[in-house]
Formats: sequence, C-alpha cells, structure tokens
Amino acid sequence: MDSSRIDALEARLGKLARVLTGEPRLTVSIGAGGPRVERERFVLPSRVLENEQDAESVEDIEGEEALLTGYLDLLAARWRHSAVHRLDTAQAGVTGRIAQIVEDRRVMERLAAQFPGARRYVACWRAQLARDAARRWQTLTWPERLVWAIERTLWDEPAEVDERDVTSLAAALRVLEDAQGPLAAARASHSTNASVRAAQAIVAGVRSLASRGANNMMQTAHPVEELDDEALARELDEFGAHDDTAFALALEGEEALQATQALDIAADAQAHADSAPGAALSEADTAAPRTSGTEGAFAKPQRSIPLTTAFDLVIDLTGSGDATAWRKLRTLARAETGALKTHLERVLKAEERTHWKHEQERGEIDRSALARLAVSHGYRTPFRVSAHASGRDAAVTLLLDLSGSMAGRKIELARLCAAALADALIQLDFEAEVLGYSSVESPPMREHYERERAAGVDLRRYNRLVERLDLRIFKRFDARDPSGLAAIECGHENPDGEALTWAARRLAARKARRHLLFVLSDGCPSTGDGDPVILRSDLHARVAEVSAQGIELVGIGIQDDSVEAFYPHAVVVRKLHELPAVAFATLSRMLARPR
Repeated sequence: MDSSRIDALEARLGKLARVLTGEPRLTVSIGAGGPRVERERFVLPSRVLENEQDAESVEDIEGEEALLTGYLDLLAARWRHSAVHRLDTAQAGVTGRIAQIVEDRRVMERLAAQFPGARRYVACWRAQLARDAARRWQTLTWPERLVWAIERTLWDEPAEVDERDVTSLAAALRVLEDAQGPLAAARASHSTNASVRAAQAIVAGVRSLASRGANNMMQTAHPVEELDDEALARELDEFGAHDDTAFALALEGEEALQATQALDIAADAQAHADSAPGAALSEADTAAPRTSGTEGAFAKPQRSIPLTTAFDLVIDLTGSGDATAWRKLRTLARAETGALKTHLERVLKAEERTHWKHEQERGEIDRSALARLAVSHGYRTPFRVSAHASGRDAAVTLLLDLSGSMAGRKIELARLCAAALADALIQLDFEAEVLGYSSVESPPMREHYERERAAGVDLRRYNRLVERLDLRIFKRFDARDPSGLAAIECGHENPDGEALTWAARRLAARKARRHLLFVLSDGCPSTGDGDPVILRSDLHARVAEVSAQGIELVGIGIQDDSVEAFYPHAVVVRKLHELPAVAFATLSRMLARPR
C-alpha cells in the first residue's frame, strides 16, 4: 500500500478511535510492533499490510482494513474499560498473560454492547490470532499451548489443537471448566481486579493437577521436548510458580483513569502474532534507501562504509574503574534488582530439566523395563540414567549507546542497569561482557579526509569521513572484576551498525550453546558526517547478518521506539526508573525460552 493510502487509512481509523474512546486528542498510526498505546496515539501493526500488495481483489484489501479495525477496537476497549495501566508485565509471566486474556474478553464485551458493529472486527482479530497460533503450534511449549487452549475456551472458540495434545489439554480444561471453577469466574469477571483474581485461580487450578496424578491423565508430550510423564507433571507444578502477581497494582477509578491511562500492551498479549522475527516493518523497511540529495532508489540496502578505520579507538576499561564508585554502584544495583535476580535464578532452575537415557547397563531401575526383565532371559539393560539440560550455557553481551542524547538520567540508569545485569550474571555463572560505543570528530581523520579529497579520490561511496569510532570495553568475558562499569559515560554520536558488528564478532568468538546480544539505545543511528538514511539501511543489513549467525538480538529502547524498526525482538522503556527491571525481565524471557 502506498504512503498516500496509508495516510488516508490512518486518518479514517483516527476518527474511529476518537469516537470509540471519546478522547478528542487521540491519533492512529500504522507502524512497527503494535498493537500498542503511546501516550495519546494508537499504533497498529504494519505487518497486517505487508502482503496487501499481493491482494487479488478489493475484498482482500477490505479484509486487511477490517483486521486493523479489530486491533483498534481492542485498544479502544482497553482504553475505556480496563482499570490498570498494565496487566501483562514481563514479571507477571503466565498469570499476567491469562489475566490479560480474561480482561480483553470482558472489555470487548462492554465495547460491543455499546457499538454492536465491533463484533465483526473482533472476529477478524480473533481469526488472525488463530492462524498465527496454528502456524507456530509445533514451536510452542506445552504451557504455551495450554494458555492458548484456555484463551480459546474463554472466547467460546473451538480449541483446535494437535492430536497429540488432546488428552493432556482436555484433562486440564475439564478441571477448570467445573460449574464453580475458575473459568466460570473468569467469564463472570466484572472488573480488572476480578480478572486478576480469576487468572490466579486458573493458574492454581492447573498446578493442582500435578498433585492429582497428572501423569495418569497425560500420556503424551511434544516429541521434540522428550518429556516423560514425570517431567510433564513437573511442567504442571511449575506452571505460573514463579510469577510476580504483585503486578496487580493499586487500582484507580475508571473515570479518572480515562484521562491518564497509558496501556503498555506491546509485551505478551499478542505474542501469538508478534513473536516471528521480522514480523513488523517500519517506514525505514518499506521505503528503499536513497542516496542523499537524489531520488533514485537502490535495490539493496546501502552500507555505511568508513573512509578509514585507522583512527578508531578500542579502550579496555575492565577492572580499571574506581573501586569505591563501583561498590556504591553495585550496592544500589542490588537494592534495585535483588528480587529480580532471585526470580531469574528460579527461572533458570526451572529450565534445568532432567531427561532420561533408557536401556542402560547401569543406573537406577527403569520401571517401564521391568516386564521385559521378567520375561526375557539375558536382558541386561533395565536401567536408566539422568541427563541434565542446563540453561546456563550462554554468553551474554550488553551493548550501550553512549551518544550525547543519553546524557543525564538516561546514562545513570543505563549504568545502573549494566551493573545490575553484570553482577547477577557473574553470580549465576554466565559469561557476560559489557560494551559501549559512540563516535566523535577526529582531527587526524579530518586531515586524512582533506588529503584524499585534494588527491581527487571519489569519496561518494563513504558514509563516515571525519569521525572515528570510540569503542569501550567496560567488562570482558574472561574478567571477574566489573569495576570498569563505574566509568560508563556519554560520548557524542552513535553509529549503531558498525558497533553492532564489532560486538557480535566478539560474542560469536565465545564457545557457548547460545549467544545473546542486548542493545540499549535511545534513537536511530546517527553521525555528524553521515547520511541518516544510509545509516538506518546499514543497521537493518547488519542486524540481518548478525541474526543469521545464530546470535539472539534484543533491542531495548529508552524512551524511544526506534529499536522496534530494527531488531527482531524489541522492548521500549517509557519510564526511566523501569529500565533495570525491564532489562532483567527481558533477559529472563530469553533465557527461559527454548532456542
């Protein structure tokens, strides 16, 4: 869809949003991530329109617009009728996910009672979620499948599941579907508090199955997971065990909240549709990059090529920070994130499942082999041995944007966040590295540029001419002394693409089963002498290259959603004081999620 049609569609949906919410200042945009609310703006997912250019008829295009309207109705219903700022925080885990499901059903019913036409668009949104869940079904864990089955049941939709899961999921749903059970309470929810309580009751009901002999009801599991009955019972017992149910914050009156509510719904509420890498594109994706001062589009991403790297600096500050300043920083970090570190440790222990190797000559007796032992003379392998799958074989890099725009409170919180993560990862026996990057004009590099220009060298292919990279290593992988983190300070500009490649190269050199790279940034890449369009195009290309190496990339935006346009996994922090908690929660989700 061309930009003029998108603008027209945004204008139409903006009018609808103002009618549905009664808020005259609301606007609507179609962009990366979404659906979400940013202050007084509804952001709808651009992925809905990605394949519209292949639409075969007017009806196809109208269907895409109907789906966008469905997402708009969801945001409007939450804006009008939900009584907390956030339900599904990263710390809330499965309990928050279910609470959001219960709450969405409640508020959509209220909206449809006021605007009956919304039912048609809700059906489009629900159908899209079903298609996405079917596409991703084989990659979902058993708890994720159960949450989806609960959601379908609450919405009175057929729970279309894989045949191998029918027995186990049906057994769980039967317990929850009792006349006085938690699903009935969820359907009768009349407030956000009631939705939260219903979610907690559902989680408690599922976990109670483990003590009722779940392994007698559930004979199958996903073959990839290779779980036996005992392991599946442990899955039930761990279901929601470590959730932080304190996410049910003090509730405000709905009338007062209509003027102040800022819903953060970009996390797991739409996880069925949002989790595929590259599922959302921004304007920078959909528009081909152009050379500065021209209108001709290039067929492939433009790269930001430096004139020379001879003047770039890599400064290793590992262990060289002020010891007193580091102790103060560590004390503050532990006070802020001590509970989150404990939560992360519980998540890791939950993931360290035991798998069994059968048909062994030594070990403990395998009960399933006893019958064969009794009837087969000479049978010598009735034993089994355990094999532990550790979730800690991972190397983690934290890459910090040190540009001038990070000055002040942002860099203070980034320093605190880096200290908290590094300290926790060291205690949990992870390999971790903290890096920073910026660029600054270099007099020697400018002299080199002037000499090249005077010599008649064609400089048009270069996009960094007079600025050198200033790369900092605050803590190396092989170091236990993180005092260098106390020296984190701002620089000038931020050439994200080149810095990302540098950090990824260092991370890939570490021997680990998984490689995780977190990038903290507060805007798009920028240099004083480079074309910003080419810098954005370059970052897109480098993110794709790094992801292709098997490195798991996460962008954390600090009061700016630019990261959503570049990174396959992104989260935006609107309130600065939440940065350490959000970083911890994101790391927990990444480490707990199977590769």
